[in-house]
Amino acid sequence: MALITLRRNLCHLSDFRIQGALAALKNQPVNHVHKVVKEHLCPWFCSLQSEPFRVRFHHACCKKFHSENGNALHPVGEPVFSQIHDWDRLEQNLKNVDEQIFYRRLSNFTSSEEVLHFISTLQTLPDTMAAGALQRIYEVEKKDGDQRLPREILENSTFQALCIQFEQKPSNLSNTGLVTALQALTLLYVDPQSSLLLNLVAECHHRLRRGGLEVHSLCVLGECLIKLQGPGCATLELIICQLQGEKLEKFAPEDIVALYRILQACAEKVDQHQTFLNQINNFSLSVVSNLSPKSLSQMLTALVVLDQTQALPLVIKLGKYVVRHVPHFTNEELLKVLEAFIYFGHNDRFFTKALEQHVASLCLTLDPEVVSKVMEYCCRKQILSIPILNAVAETFVCQSEKFSPSQISELIEPFGKLNYLPPNASALFRKLENTLLTHFNYFPPKTLLKLLHSCSLIECHPVNFMSKIFSPYFLQQLQGDESYLDRLSLAQLTQLFLTSILECPFYKGPKLLPKYQVKSFLTPCCSLETPVDFQLYKSVMTGLIDLLGARLYFASKVLTPYRYTVDVEIKLDEEGFVLPFTVDEDVHKRVALCIDGPKRFCLNSKHLLGKEAMKQRHLRLLGYHVVQD
Repeated sequence: MALITLRRNLCHLSDFRIQGALAALKNQPVNHVHKVVKEHLCPWFCSLQSEPFRVRFHHACCKKFHSENGNALHPVGEPVFSQIHDWDRLEQNLKNVDEQIFYRRLSNFTSSEEVLHFISTLQTLPDTMAAGALQRIYEVEKKDGDQRLPREILENSTFQALCIQFEQKPSNLSNTGLVTALQALTLLYVDPQSSLLLNLVAECHHRLRRGGLEVHSLCVLGECLIKLQGPGCATLELIICQLQGEKLEKFAPEDIVALYRILQACAEKVDQHQTFLNQINNFSLSVVSNLSPKSLSQMLTALVVLDQTQALPLVIKLGKYVVRHVPHFTNEELLKVLEAFIYFGHNDRFFTKALEQHVASLCLTLDPEVVSKVMEYCCRKQILSIPILNAVAETFVCQSEKFSPSQISELIEPFGKLNYLPPNASALFRKLENTLLTHFNYFPPKTLLKLLHSCSLIECHPVNFMSKIFSPYFLQQLQGDESYLDRLSLAQLTQLFLTSILECPFYKGPKLLPKYQVKSFLTPCCSLETPVDFQLYKSVMTGLIDLLGARLYFASKVLTPYRYTVDVEIKLDEEGFVLPFTVDEDVHKRVALCIDGPKRFCLNSKHLLGKEAMKQRHLRLLGYHVVQD
């Protein structure tokens, strides 16, 4: 990084002894320039004894300067006056100006050149504002996607002068100016081993050991050290220790969020900090209403990384305020919010409503990762959101090429799980089929199997791909380096094979070998059926005994030869009389009673999940008379 060894002239900045410096800089190698600059340039900043640390500027158009007693610099042979652009007086002298005006002006600039030009027109500049200018340079450069500064900025005389003075006089800086400058230069990827950063960090260490840094400065310093030295640096523990000693009431909302980020970086020590974290979690309830969308997202992310599952009251309150900011989140922030809600199992009908409005209006412009995460959220929480599903279906038809194989699977899976066909279903699955035919080999085997199984749940059977997934080659790929296939993959293969028999009688391709077929779809860890609700089951049992006269006349939790488990099976003879469940002769009809509890439906609805709809469809095809309770 050449930030501290740049060799362009500094003729815009008049509190230097320029003439000697320029002469010394001629024909010098780059790595020698900074030493020369330090030897020939006068300090910019006034003594702390006389007034606050300030950068002093005089303005001219690259004329030669001389200095009398180090003061009253002006171009040789010209009147002493400042040749500046016609800025507002508030920009010419900040001694008596509200800082808000300065920062408001900074925020209006859209390029580093504008920031530096503005700074060069000021007569004096407090250190905190100089550091703020560096931060604004970082912000505008970050928008261009490259956080490293371009050469023309590095060689800008105003920028060089700022950096040199921060390097030479760190002890004269205020706490805020010191840590803000360190933060900005860290974000700008200045070489951590440069004398500029080494001097600033050394001064921060000195003040930290004296206990002279307030809460905000401690938070900023902590995050800077994490970027420069990693979360394992010893100084970070001292910072956390000092922050623990402060009253949380002294923390501004942004400091609380910064504290979460610091602890997030030290996630491996979460047990050591858990007592402190509990205090922060409880206190944070009082600051949630003051957080920006970015801060809300960052706090939720930290809670996930730190595994704060016991902080559900805080998650719920954060969720309440997230609803208000859904339209204002960036793609990355919304992605983090969704990940946190999935992690904590949180859902809120108001958030769902806000998400529906956001996705329906902007789905075509949303990042593919965000779209797939929205679908994963709906899928995990079993939320049948028709506006979201319809918008996503339309987006995939129009822009399928922008989604990766894993994202395509995450987009399609909810349609099967939630048992929903969008209005453009024919176009959607035609586009999906074409994508699979073109890029079949790009889909990981398990992703492909999950995708095709999801299609089958809603009767969009992947007939053209069954021969491939039942082939020994694909099954070998599916198994990979493992010694056996996982239980879920075997269950999905078996159900697809059963589907090919029951719903696709025209399929004449390879069959699934018996060794790959499961005996039951109902298993504890990876079931393709939802276990019956126990309380509902008990009440139905009581009613059936009263109705039929004895427990003898029905069987419960019956595993059929077709791998499905029937909640209650009742056998009828040809005349419709109930037979004891032990009788296998003269059975004319079998009744399958499905005791469907809330978990077999989409959230807050009576819309069956895809796996339950497929089960009942198959039972009917197998000759059962299906009755839903």
